[in-house]
Amino acid sequence: MKCAIITGGSRGIGRAICIKMAEEKNYHILINYTSNEVAARETLAKVIEQGATGEILKFDVGNFEEVQNVLTNWQEENPQAVVEVIVNNAGITKDGLFMWMPREDWNSVINTSLNGFFNVTNFFIQKLLRNKYGRIINMVSVSGVKGTPGQTNYSAAKGALVGATKALAQEVAKRNITVNAVAPGFIRTDMTQEFNEDDLKAMIPANRFGEADEVADLVAFLASKKASYITGEVININGGIYS
Repeated sequence: MKCAIITGGSRGIGRAICIKMAEEKNYHILINYTSNEVAARETLAKVIEQGATGEILKFDVGNFEEVQNVLTNWQEENPQAVVEVIVNNAGITKDGLFMWMPREDWNSVINTSLNGFFNVTNFFIQKLLRNKYGRIINMVSVSGVKGTPGQTNYSAAKGALVGATKALAQEVAKRNITVNAVAPGFIRTDMTQEFNEDDLKAMIPANRFGEADEVADLVAFLASKKASYITGEVININGGIYS
């Protein structure tokens, strides 16, 4: 059984990626979530609607012991399963000006995006290397590429993930494993629903927010065999916002 794991897969861009990967019917979809089981089950139902198989896995990507325990138990229960695709999508924002930022808001944002990448990817990396095949896709952000005021913590977390993507890509390329990052701009999801779309559209050359499906299409391409010579890349999907 070949599997793809999508962290933070219950809602938003994560859900769109799960559904898009399910459409291709190449993988059993592992939908990770932290707290919203109802949303995770809705995503699973949509995966099954596409004619694919899947299951939900509850763990906080930022909690090393929890990740180890849940994934070890899953692997023991599914000894024939091989995870070929890892989409590190889980992330949180705690926006605010740096001068007033509590230490907890700094740590929690970096822990989820950056340590979450380590905890999940590190669990599987030796297996990918042994299998001589893999696709690792890290969801970063325009904030990690150009920096966004009011998001110093999020920009730091995503910027670090950009560097990790480029370094790991070089370490594992000989084993037919690609590592890429996708950097969305303003995408219409729960995370951006409080933004004033009309004000922000003026900054976007394409004059609109992106859709989660558009990001999912790019991720599905990078996860496919068609993208085997693309690695260490950060692909912006932002309607033309560049620093």
